[in-house]
Amino acid sequence: MLMLGRGLDARDNQTKQAREAVTNVEKHFGELCQIFAGYVRKTARLRDKADLLVNEIHAYAATETPNLKLGLKNFANEFSKLQDYRQAEVERLEAKVVEPLKCYGTIIKLKREDLKATLTARNREAKQLSQLERTRQRNPSDRHIIAESELQRASLDATRTTRHLEETIDNFEKQKIKDIKNIFSEFITIEMLFHGKALEIYTAAFQSIQNIDENEDLQVFRSSLYPPDHQSRLDIVRANSKSPLQRTSSSKHCTGIVQISRNRLKKDEEEDDEDYDYEDEDEDEELESTKDER
Repeated sequence: MLMLGRGLDARDNQTKQAREAVTNVEKHFGELCQIFAGYVRKTARLRDKADLLVNEIHAYAATETPNLKLGLKNFANEFSKLQDYRQAEVERLEAKVVEPLKCYGTIIKLKREDLKATLTARNREAKQLSQLERTRQRNPSDRHIIAESELQRASLDATRTTRHLEETIDNFEKQKIKDIKNIFSEFITIEMLFHGKALEIYTAAFQSIQNIDENEDLQVFRSSLYPPDHQSRLDIVRANSKSPLQRTSSSKHCTGIVQISRNRLKKDEEEDDEDYDYEDEDEDEELESTKDER
């Protein structure tokens, strides 16, 4: 009887440890499942916001100058491509991380049923043991033989369920460790694949923006802003907006030209005066000759 009582105590300790292990997994796997599910939902919302951003970039690009328009469209196309990979990330996380954690809800339920069956067998064994003790004390006759027989059957049943529980909990622990390794390995692999592609796509998107020719777009903008005959007016404005040094130099140059012209004019007048004097002298000589002939 003493050995039987010790066996009951040992099995009770095993059952208690098994129950604690199941309860611990139920608590923390439930929390992990909720957090990972929230992570996936936020990633999906980020994908949706990125799609809105892509649409707005395309709408804005349609209103811009050619180079800026091309650069923005290329950027939007690359960013849209990234969202395809983000969608794949969401689907893989859902299938490889969230769903396996969800499955532990069913696994925990089955393990609790095993625990319940074991506890039922233990209680039956303890009840038969207690009944045997009372029978021996009240009526030490053949009746206790029947009670011992029933106790033996209850003990065998309890031993069988306990052995089944031990095997079940051992497999449960083994599978739990394996699943944790697989779940977190899948999570890291999925994230690395996405971020590797993201780095490649972000590089191409950055290059699309850097390839925008600012000067060419600025010329296109100016051409659309000013009328066709505005170029000559613009040249006049630019000429009038020269620096003081340039204007001083230009003024000196003009003054020099005017001075040279004046000198040339004065010289021409002097030559004309000399010619006029020569003509007067000739006329005087002719008059004198006429007088002498008369």
